[in-house]
Amino acid sequence: MVTLARLPLGGPAATAYPMDPATKTVRDGSRLNQVMLIRLDPGDLAEETRRRAAGGIVAYSAVCTHTGCDTWDWHAQTRTIKCPCHFSVFDVKDAARVLDGPAPRRLPALPIRLVDGIVTVAGGFVGRPGFQQGGG
Repeated sequence: MVTLARLPLGGPAATAYPMDPATKTVRDGSRLNQVMLIRLDPGDLAEETRRRAAGGIVAYSAVCTHTGCDTWDWHAQTRTIKCPCHFSVFDVKDAARVLDGPAPRRLPALPIRLVDGIVTVAGGFVGRPGFQQGGG
């Protein structure tokens, strides 16, 4: 269970799997359901991003859209994330759009809300998590 208090303002990203807060059951252990959560100043978020965020917390698929890597380097000054596999850079303030590198599309966003200080899923992914097979 991820709480607002567990996410430091300004990053870095934390990863989690969506879990039912009542039963503590992970919805699906597929790595495609792994979510990256980052807490930023709400005033720094683009309008589209702010609508899906909660308390400045943004949620995106933790699987790169290029070849499916799921480790990330956090860049605090620019508030961007970089996939260390092939160096795609994503702007988490602006719907995780691709700023650089071979990733063909932005990271899918996950709408969230806060319920009693707990980060809770508020809808399905906006976009398809994962990558295109055979991509290079």
